[in-house]
Amino acid sequence: MSDRTMYERLVRPVLYRLGKGDAEVAHEQTLAALRLLGRIPGAARIGARAFGASGSRSTPAGAAGSAPAGGPGLARTVFGLRFPSPVGLAAGMDKNGIALRAWPAIGFGFVEVGTVTAHPQPGNEKPRLFRLVEHEAVINRMGFNNLGSEALAARLAAYGDLGYPLGISIGKSKVTPLEEAVEDYVTSLRRLYRYGDYFAVNVSSPNTPGLRELQDAGHLRELLTALHTEAASLTVAGLGPKPILVKIAPDLTTSAIDELLQVCTDTGVAGIIATNTTIGRPDVTAHPLSKETGGLSGRPLAEISAKVVAHIHHETGGALPVIGVGGIVDASDATRLFDAGASLVQVYSGLIYKGPGLIRQINRSLL
Repeated sequence: MSDRTMYERLVRPVLYRLGKGDAEVAHEQTLAALRLLGRIPGAARIGARAFGASGSRSTPAGAAGSAPAGGPGLARTVFGLRFPSPVGLAAGMDKNGIALRAWPAIGFGFVEVGTVTAHPQPGNEKPRLFRLVEHEAVINRMGFNNLGSEALAARLAAYGDLGYPLGISIGKSKVTPLEEAVEDYVTSLRRLYRYGDYFAVNVSSPNTPGLRELQDAGHLRELLTALHTEAASLTVAGLGPKPILVKIAPDLTTSAIDELLQVCTDTGVAGIIATNTTIGRPDVTAHPLSKETGGLSGRPLAEISAKVVAHIHHETGGALPVIGVGGIVDASDATRLFDAGASLVQVYSGLIYKGPGLIRQINRSLL
């Protein structure tokens, strides 16, 4: 029996029954288990050898025995950072960074925490996470539930060196008016700057009122200019320069993407993350849960995200690196994003449906 089949037949049904089928309870219990795994000496190293495909490490382990998945055949350098594997964990899975020692154990070469906000917030009312199992899809309206950037900074300080690239996704607090959003983002960047290897500016979640307005050229230019100014001041203060990326929605028109790309180019953005969840319901309208509000992710997003990645790659001539995310539930989905022009990919919903065997499958396909 393959690892993938074992997960789907034995492990996944147990996870789905946790909390009487509540998807968020299953999510929390999985994170708790991974947190424990990360505390076991050598566990991450063993897992990385199994799921990283190459069986060799490319950079030193962190203090608690973590080891990035990868090796010479998988490693690549993007926006100045060396990634031991181009397969990363997308933001949203480990918002508060509680399991950061464990993720290399299932093959990830980098991790993005968050989205984190300047103010702690509980997120939207529950239930707010729904599995559309037949479509290998997820709808969420979590609403940036997190402990706040100050708490995340304290946690990351306690971790020390993780041994792999860490991205931090920052967003706007729900209580912050749109006209004060810039300072909200800048506050989180300032608190977390020394701990992240790159920063993702999330202006595309559909679950915070008004947030997507920040993708408009005027708002985005003001925000990115302020973030780069803050980053420059922190660099002068002794910290190294950190790449700043922008995460965009899959629902933008082609002209809106082009306008956004021009702003990103003008302001020195290092890369684009394409894409966030969609407010559309491609291929799932017949499902009883399709009427739930929130962003859709998983297999239905595969074609959309690939088209957006391809467009960005074409319009920028490959000069602006893209992290492709959305719809990866098997290795061929990752290949499609790489073929479209992605330099790196991220996985979230596919992990829910296929388990850690998916990450090993992707890593091995890249070799």
